[in-house]
Amino acid sequence: MTPENEISAMAHTPQADGSITRFINHHYRHFNAAALVDAAKGYHQHLASGGKMMITLAGAMSTAELGLSLAEMIRQDKVHLISCTGANLEEDVFNLVAHDYYERVPHYRQLSPQDEQDLLDRHMNRVTDTCIPEGEAMRRMETAMLEVWTAADQAGKRFFPHEFFYQVLLSGKYQEFYQIDPKDSWMLAAAEKNLPIIVPGWEDATLGNMYAAAVIRGDIKNVHTVRTGIEYMTWLAEFYTQASMKNSIGMFQIGGGIAGDFPICVVPMLHQDLGRDSVPLWGYFCQISDSTTSYGSYSGAVPNEKITWGKLGVDTPKFIIESDATIVAPLIFAHVLGW
Repeated sequence: MTPENEISAMAHTPQADGSITRFINHHYRHFNAAALVDAAKGYHQHLASGGKMMITLAGAMSTAELGLSLAEMIRQDKVHLISCTGANLEEDVFNLVAHDYYERVPHYRQLSPQDEQDLLDRHMNRVTDTCIPEGEAMRRMETAMLEVWTAADQAGKRFFPHEFFYQVLLSGKYQEFYQIDPKDSWMLAAAEKNLPIIVPGWEDATLGNMYAAAVIRGDIKNVHTVRTGIEYMTWLAEFYTQASMKNSIGMFQIGGGIAGDFPICVVPMLHQDLGRDSVPLWGYFCQISDSTTSYGSYSGAVPNEKITWGKLGVDTPKFIIESDATIVAPLIFAHVLGW
């Protein structure tokens, strides 16, 4: 990938307001509800003025099936860059190939330690109210990834984590296992667009652990066959430097943690460590978080605090919605899509 050709040149096209958008505009008038509307309208305005948007995914948004709305956002060029945890990268694909084997546990708050052990004994890994089946999801994708990892290793080639996923998805070899409508997979939509993705800390994800095990077993000879977080940061630095010359780049952050903290730091790094003072700040910022503003909670920090770190400017449109992202994000995406 080269930074100069990664962002689509397609202009934002305003869409007619659908029933969801009209409902939101009419009923969401105050407090977090009003912040949701303001953030959605700010997103519209950012795109309409020629801006591009990065979305960051923390938490378990893929297992929450955010792809139902995010995939269409990608297809309609409302998203131009994604930063996500390794869990979100892989769990969308797990859901794609093993959805029918998932189990929902609506009474998860009442589970005893023995109940949890029983799930483990059945190889059902719980994410809040949803259990991911190890064999059908994780091991199936381990087989697929080992094939592309070892092929690259033997050929002396190196790729980023998301690029290996793209190779698997675009090969079509696993289509027979799809158990959801492919249009609802955001990773498949991203692969078809060759959307740039940043995956800091990929090593702590399930497939990251499996890759480490493959290195230890000797299946992978060169530990660097999968490119690293530092390489993601250097790629992002060049991408942001070049792309921001043409388009203001906004940041829509879902949750806290490394998915958001990692990419937002690229601007102060460019200014303070590389002396690229002419590089613009982020042109839009919104965070959805249920981490209440508090002392010492980075995820709960208000956007203005980021001014002191050289990430946002005084005039940057800033929004924070203190609520559950599994509820809020699809509503904002629906608003941006005109649903």
